[in-house]
Amino acid sequence: MSAAHRDGDGSRLNGARRRALAAGAATLSLSLSPLHLARGARLIDVRLWPAIDYSRITIEHDEPLRFSHLMVRDAPPLRLVVDIEGVELSPRLQELTGRVDADDPYIARVRAAQHRPRLLRLTVELKEDVRPDVFALLPVGPYRHRLVLDLRPVNPPDPLLRLLREQETRLPPGERRDEIALLREIQRAEADSAVPPRAGGSGIDRQVTIAVDAGHGGEDPGAIGAFGTQEKDVTLAIAQRLRTLIETERHMRVLLTRDGDYFVPLRERVAKARRVRADLFVSVHADAWVRPDARGSSVFALSERGASSTAAAWLARRENDADAIGGIHLGAHDPQIAQVLLDLSTTAQINHSLRFGEAVLRELARVNALHKPRVEQAGFAVLRAPDIPSILVETAFISNPEEELRLGDEGYQQRVAAAICDGIRRHLARHAPASRTELG
Repeated sequence: MSAAHRDGDGSRLNGARRRALAAGAATLSLSLSPLHLARGARLIDVRLWPAIDYSRITIEHDEPLRFSHLMVRDAPPLRLVVDIEGVELSPRLQELTGRVDADDPYIARVRAAQHRPRLLRLTVELKEDVRPDVFALLPVGPYRHRLVLDLRPVNPPDPLLRLLREQETRLPPGERRDEIALLREIQRAEADSAVPPRAGGSGIDRQVTIAVDAGHGGEDPGAIGAFGTQEKDVTLAIAQRLRTLIETERHMRVLLTRDGDYFVPLRERVAKARRVRADLFVSVHADAWVRPDARGSSVFALSERGASSTAAAWLARRENDADAIGGIHLGAHDPQIAQVLLDLSTTAQINHSLRFGEAVLRELARVNALHKPRVEQAGFAVLRAPDIPSILVETAFISNPEEELRLGDEGYQQRVAAAICDGIRRHLARHAPASRTELG
C-alpha cells in the first residue's frame, strides 16, 4: 500500500525498495557519487518528475541541507536559482543538464555550478512562468532527507477544460466545439448546484463523469512486491485501461487524476474530481500485508465512525501516509482544508458509496477471489469528497507473489478494468444521476 510493509527485516525491505525506485523508467534518476557536505553528509540521488500538473526535482541526501532560492524574471530566460550550502560540485551532478526530458512542460534545462567554495548553485531554466515551491522533507519510508523543487505553472491547467477538450477530440471534426463554447459550458457548470443521484432511476439521460484515481505515483511508489513490481505502475496501467473502456460508453466520460508517473497529493485528487463535477470516484490500488499468503480483491468506502475492521483501519493509515511519502509542503497549504472535507462528508454520500462499492465488488468476484465478501469502511482521505460517491478498489495483494505476477499481467489488468467498468454500468443502471444541464 502507501508505505513499506515491513516483515521484520526493515533494512532488507528498504534496500529492495531503493533498488526498485532506481529502476523506475518514468524517472530521470541519477545515482550520484558521494558529495561531502560540511558535516560529512552524502548526496544520495537526484530525481526529475515531469508532468502536466507540475514538474518536480528531488535532491535526496543523508543530512539536512541549508538552501535559498530566487526567481529571476527580469531577463530571459525565466529561471529559478537555488543555492545549496556546503556542497561541492561533482561531474556526475553536471550531467543533470542533459537529463531533462525534452517533453517536460516546464523545465528547459538545469545547470549546476560551483558559485563559490562549498556553495553549489542550481539554475533551472524554464519554458514558462512558474510559482516555485522549494522545501525540505524529513526522512520517511525509504527516503532520507529530501530537498524538493516543485515548479507549478502560474496559470495551472483546468481539469474540467482539459476533460472537455479531450472529449472534443473524439468527435468528428464537424461536431467539435470551439474554445469559447467550451468555456461557456464551464461557466454553466460553475453556476449550477450539484444534483443528487436519482435512486432507482431507469436510465441515464445525460453525460456522466467518472473520476478514476491511479493510486500513488512519482516519489510515492506504494507497495512493492517481492519481484520488484511497484504499486504505482500497476494502478496506472489499470486506470488507463479503465479510461479506455469508459470512453466507449455513450453516456460516460472519464477523468484520470494522474495520467503519468508523478505525485498528486490526496486532497488534489479529491479537488480534481470535484472540479469536473464527477458523479462517481474510483481509486485504484493494490493491497499488501505483512504475510505473503494474504490474497484477494477488496472494495472500501469511507467511514464516519471508524473502520469496519482492524485491518481496514491499518490499511487506511498506510494509504493516508501517501502524502508524507510523496512529499508535500505542509506550510504551503491551508491546514483547515482536510478538516473541512472531513466535516462535509455526509451520511448520504457514504450510503451511496456503499451501494456503488457493492456493484463493483460483485463484478470483481468474477475475476478474482474476494478478500472480504462485503464492502469495508475506513477513513481514507482520498474518499472524502462530500458530494461524490467514492470507493477504493484493492485489485489484489501485491505482497502475495502469485498475485503480484497476476497484477503485472496485461490480461489480468484488462479483466480487472473491465470488472470495474461493469460495476459502474451496473450501479448507474439502478442509481442513475438526476438530470442537470451544466455538462451537456
